Amino acid sequence: MKRLLSIELQKIWLNKASRVLTLTYFILLSFIALIASIKFDIGTIHFQVAEMGIFNFPYIWHFNTYIAAILKLFLAIVIVSMMANEYSYGTLKQNLIDGLSKKEFILSKFVTIVLFSLCSTVFVFIMTLILGYSFSSYTELSIVFTDLEYILAFFVKLVGFFSFCLFLGILVKRSAFALGFLLVWTIIEAITKGILNFRIFPEGKIASYITQFFPLEAMSNLILEPFTRLSVIKSIGTQMGVENLKDYSVPFSAVLIVLCWTVIFLFLSYRILKNRDL
Repeated sequence: MKRLLSIELQKIWLNKASRVLTLTYFILLSFIALIASIKFDIGTIHFQVAEMGIFNFPYIWHFNTYIAAILKLFLAIVIVSMMANEYSYGTLKQNLIDGLSKKEFILSKFVTIVLFSLCSTVFVFIMTLILGYSFSSYTELSIVFTDLEYILAFFVKLVGFFSFCLFLGILVKRSAFALGFLLVWTIIEAITKGILNFRIFPEGKIASYITQFFPLEAMSNLILEPFTRLSVIKSIGTQMGVENLKDYSVPFSAVLIVLCWTVIFLFLSYRILKNRDL
């Protein structure tokens, strides 16, 4: 396992584009801290974003993981390129000639995905603790470590999404086309969801029940948007007579669905590689 991981990390680090994208991703993650310094001066209104409570425990776990998940596309490009380069540079064929089995090849890619996801999760965890203790009004341990489920959801989301990207990289063999396919799939899910919600099942929760099994929708359901959870937004909604009944917790069903899709993507990746003439 250690040998397989070492091989993959060397491939990524020796590739300049992958190295730059990986470093850019973690640098951008750290930029979440800059949100705290944003100030608004609108006439007589003066306020700082950090004062809105976005860095208060336990809300900050929800906010940071949601924002960090948006940036996952940078690592997705690395994952797709990592697979596409195997075909372009002929390293896949060379690895198989050197005795690496196709199962070990897929395993090495998945271990790399898990490592990327774990590093991202640990990075966000540490950064959240630092920001929380710097700006939060509540620093009691019982409050600080509430809602840690978002950290787990973030990790599962990254593993699932990167596994999907790995599958696309193997299926299409070209990074640009694989990313294009990812965009097309996103649009297909959005259109299908719209048709189910507004045409076929305009009333009831049948459409939501069906769409929760879509891969990208399931990943999205892991961490819902956190903005309407803010007290200032809630108070505005109350004044307007709009009641927010949204459940912001991480649904176990979404975790299970994403894990199932992860297994499916890995299995399909292996089957394609096994049956393909290299």
